[in-house]
Amino acid sequence: MGSKMKELVEFIVHSIVSQPEEVEVQLEETSKKVQLWLKVAPDDVGKVIGRRGRIVNSIRSLVRVLGTHHSVRVELSID
Repeated sequence: MGSKMKELVEFIVHSIVSQPEEVEVQLEETSKKVQLWLKVAPDDVGKVIGRRGRIVNSIRSLVRVLGTHHSVRVELSID
């Protein structure tokens, strides 16, 4: 289940950033929780966060909906 969420985050972030080769998503998965850590190039952090965090919050909402569909709690952090 977590691999689908990881692929979704990678797909979305690759289309936003200017250095897609620097995008890295790490996954830690348990039976009830999926934790995703997103790493991007320092110049792209602002693009991923967006104004007032709108873009990252939208990405978080998408993966939470996917997690809710499978009864799993999902958290996304940017490193």
